[in-house]
Amino acid sequence: MRLTSFTDFALRTLMRLAADPDRAFTTEEIALTYGISRNHLTKVVRELAQAGFIETQRGAGGGMRLARPAADIMLGAVVRRMEAQQPLVECFRKHGGNCVMTVQCRLKARLAQAREAFLADLDRSSLADCAWAPALA
Repeated sequence: MRLTSFTDFALRTLMRLAADPDRAFTTEEIALTYGISRNHLTKVVRELAQAGFIETQRGAGGGMRLARPAADIMLGAVVRRMEAQQPLVECFRKHGGNCVMTVQCRLKARLAQAREAFLADLDRSSLADCAWAPALA
C-alpha cells in the first residue's frame, strides 16, 4: 500500500511534535526540518487540527502541538483520516468509480481485506512508538 504525500507529511509532523510535546512548532519550522513544501504542509496542519490530533494557536508564541498524549494517538486513526479521500483503487471510489469490472471482480474483496489488515497493524502502534527528533548540532 502506498500512502499519499499528504499522509506522509502528517505522520512526520506528528512524530516531530511527539518528540517534544511541551514545545510549540511553526509550520515553517516543520517544513524546513523535513525539506517539504510549507504551502502543502499548511493544508496538512489544517486537517490534523480539524481531526483533533493537534492544537494550533496563531500569533506571537503560537504554533502547533499535540492535542493529546502521543500514546493516545494511534497510527491507524491518523492514516484513515488522512487517506479518507484517496481510494486504494478505482473501484473503491464512491459509486464504483470508472471500473468496468465491478460486477464480476474478485479482486476488490481481497484488496479491502489487505487494506484492513494494514490499518489494523497500524492500530497496534501509537504515535509515541514513533516519536522522532532531529539530531542536535
